[in-house]
Amino acid sequence: MSTTEELPRWDVSDVHESFEARTFLAARERCGADTDRLEALFEQHGIRSLETRSVTAHDGTAADAVISAINEWQQQLEELSVYVEATVSTNSYDEQAQALADELQTLYSRGKPLMARLVDWVAALGAEELAAVSPQAHEHLGPLTRLAARAEHQMSEIEEGLYAELSRSGSAAWGRLHSDVTSQLQADVHSADGQTQRLPMAAVRGLATHADPAVRQAAYDAEMSAWPTVAVVCAAALNGVKGEANVVNSRRRWASPLDASLYANSVSRATFDAMQTAVQSALPDFHRWMRVKSRLHGQSGALQWRDLFAPLPFAPASISWQDGLGIVRNAFASYGGTLHGLVDRAIDGRWIDAEPRQGKSGGAFCAPFVGDRSLVFLNWTGSVDSAQTTAHELGHAYHNTQLAHRTPLQRRLPMALAETASIFCETLVVEEGLQHLQGHDRLALLDVDLQGSAQVVVDIHSRFLFETEVFARRQRRTLGVTELNELMLEAQLTAYADGLDQSTAHPYMWAVKGHYYGSHFYNWPYTYGLLFGLGLFARYQDDPDRFRGGYDDLLSRAGMNSAEELGQSFALDVSDVGFWMASIDVLRSRINEYERLSAELGL
Repeated sequence: MSTTEELPRWDVSDVHESFEARTFLAARERCGADTDRLEALFEQHGIRSLETRSVTAHDGTAADAVISAINEWQQQLEELSVYVEATVSTNSYDEQAQALADELQTLYSRGKPLMARLVDWVAALGAEELAAVSPQAHEHLGPLTRLAARAEHQMSEIEEGLYAELSRSGSAAWGRLHSDVTSQLQADVHSADGQTQRLPMAAVRGLATHADPAVRQAAYDAEMSAWPTVAVVCAAALNGVKGEANVVNSRRRWASPLDASLYANSVSRATFDAMQTAVQSALPDFHRWMRVKSRLHGQSGALQWRDLFAPLPFAPASISWQDGLGIVRNAFASYGGTLHGLVDRAIDGRWIDAEPRQGKSGGAFCAPFVGDRSLVFLNWTGSVDSAQTTAHELGHAYHNTQLAHRTPLQRRLPMALAETASIFCETLVVEEGLQHLQGHDRLALLDVDLQGSAQVVVDIHSRFLFETEVFARRQRRTLGVTELNELMLEAQLTAYADGLDQSTAHPYMWAVKGHYYGSHFYNWPYTYGLLFGLGLFARYQDDPDRFRGGYDDLLSRAGMNSAEELGQSFALDVSDVGFWMASIDVLRSRINEYERLSAELGL
């Protein structure tokens, strides 16, 4: 990537010019007042736990009033929060933005016990019974049914209210601490010519895709020197987050943290177990791919960690931002419809912040904003993999365009289902390229695709193993940095096995990934998204016109139906291990082609 290329930053000033703007101050005041009104409305209609009884017309009136008010309150609060987060995520040094984010989090926390009360109320009266007397309940039957199922896993009203307040100074504060510390972390990268460059950690990690192995090694060494300087703080944050989760899961009568995660993602245990069986079967194939990739980088044996994201030696050293956008734009055009123009709409509307910089968080995300507009957060590195990430996050943006007509209660997406459009869009990029490329170029694209798939299948499996063990041990005591490092290395050994040179494994990945600090078992839903997305793509290839006719509707219902129900809409049985094996076979065929093509090219 050209060092002079200007990368886009998003612009939200059309919504509010600043934190001092009248519009922002008015919206902030309105959110506070609406929170007060929502609490009063719940009291007025007696929305809380009660004895099971027949539904009355008054209950229908209450449901209409409460559901409408919740949706309006949440819509305003979400838009205001994303506006503030646009600054917090790109400049953690902005203390005013940090304070405002915390203030809005207070309003969110006041809403949590109200949702708990709604759960108890709906469970007592019955979602279908309420739907018969309330138009709003009828429109929200799926979400209400799902909420009612949560009733047996709630604490008392008083306990839920207390937890909502305390979590702000508990897990939420620990998560923010981790984000602030890691976004401000810098590392010294020592080059072979004796020069030293101090870079933000997001930029250092971006060097993992550099064409020069010496640069990749220097970046890896810089990470290994920098992470220990914040490891104690990160360990404290992780212990705080997981310790709180263990206590609350126990109080809510979940058999395990995984059960709570499965419920949160609308995925059954049978479906999860079927997926895991397929994942386990795929690990040896990915180990084989890593050893071939190692050979292509001139190494013997297992792949070194520094080379996991490395482009092949003959691949382009980097691509420009404009070329990366072109790759995504062309792939989206191959699908057509409103997806075709999404890239240009995002650029013209200044939805994207792509430049890595000091104070900006690492990683990438997409947040729904105003109307069907999103904010797309990237850390562009100039690699083909960065183009894949851009396609992924713009896939989320496309999903948001299909959810825009839904209410906040209808679009509360489980993460496993939220990954559907993003993975589908990544697959479009790969398939579009494979249709036109041969020889070395085809091998290079397969490499980019498989390194992404390896992260989702292999590395995320290591994260699942790690987090499972952390939850188990945290029930007895806190875990120190050394123990967390050991657990991470053990998990990587199990997942990567002989595909990875274990002497180069990354013991601090538990500190790197913010997912551990903001959610629980944030990892496996990515695997679900990848493999489910591949299953959907197979349906698309079978009959593109018919698929397009139902795909947007499926995306719009991702917050309203279970994973199994969404699969059935395309005749996919996600509880059957055969479905997951078919998706794994797609990845396995790419690994086989990668190995065959490298041999044919004499590499």
